[in-house]
Amino acid sequence: MTATDPQALADDAREARRARLFTRINKADTWFQVLGLSFITPILKAAAGDNPKAQAREIWRLLGVPVLAILLFLFVWASLAPTVQTSLGAVPGPSQVWTEAVNLHEDAQAKATKEQKFYDRVDARNQKFIDNGQPEKVKQITYTGAPSYYDQIWTSIKTVFFGFLIGSAVAIPLGILAGLSPYASAAINPLIQIFKPVSPLAWLPIVTMIVSATYTVDDGLFSKSFLNSAITVTLCSLWPTLINTSLGVASIDKDLVNVSKVLKMNTYTKITKLVLPSALPLIFTGLRLSLGVGWMVLIAAEMLAQNPGLGKFVWDEFQNGSSSSLAKIMVAVLTIGIIGFLLDRLMYAIQSLFTFSSNR
Repeated sequence: MTATDPQALADDAREARRARLFTRINKADTWFQVLGLSFITPILKAAAGDNPKAQAREIWRLLGVPVLAILLFLFVWASLAPTVQTSLGAVPGPSQVWTEAVNLHEDAQAKATKEQKFYDRVDARNQKFIDNGQPEKVKQITYTGAPSYYDQIWTSIKTVFFGFLIGSAVAIPLGILAGLSPYASAAINPLIQIFKPVSPLAWLPIVTMIVSATYTVDDGLFSKSFLNSAITVTLCSLWPTLINTSLGVASIDKDLVNVSKVLKMNTYTKITKLVLPSALPLIFTGLRLSLGVGWMVLIAAEMLAQNPGLGKFVWDEFQNGSSSSLAKIMVAVLTIGIIGFLLDRLMYAIQSLFTFSSNR
């Protein structure tokens, strides 16, 4: 062996380690893109020594330009906001909105503490009855204080998912049926064209009357306002999933359909083994669109149905008319936008687990 052999072996080992590192980075990049954090990949590659100049350009494109755009937006907002006077005073700038966001957070913490103290008193009271041998007097009392901002966010998220899941349970089977049968497609298509453009403001009065007439239980699992909002979300959000499912099923390779006939697959096997795997990318595209539509519809539905979510929060602040109301409404607007983005990323993450589609 020559004297240079140890050095060559060390170089080979370093190259192997670099190759394994870049393989891991490339695998992680898939999830960075799912989470909207694709700028992390060039940072990691630059740190690993992979063409730092090219990676710097990617970092600038994926991180620098968006951050610059946000800063520019905040500057324009802060500059123009004081020049617009409303009935509640000047339009709040970023600093005032941030202040109200902090106030809402502190108020939520105070309400959570108050609620916990209430339940601690109830538990102490019940324990006292148990210790005195009076278990029949034990009662579980529900806290009835005003919901916090975080409670209202959680209510909106629960409502939109409830309506979205009901809509998906209706839309996917109907879409499969319409995609497999031209007669079913001809029957369903006119209904799609008629009802798809209907506004949630038109659906809500109808839903409210039907729920009031059929859901007569006062202490049921769901409140009427919750059902009104959720069903309205269902009626407005199921159409993208229905259309995309039908399109995905109808566009399956005809050769595969012929193979299923040759193998004499029954309907269940044909749907589970052939139809769904082939149509899954378009189905998930429809689901992502439906969830986005449902989230937009929800706010208007909650305003009118008075379901205690973000929509009601916006309406209450508009009716309140205090000096801080406009800033609180803007906090809600930003919250709605951020949650909408996170919901879309969540659906895309689920899509990535089940499909090989590169669509985002």
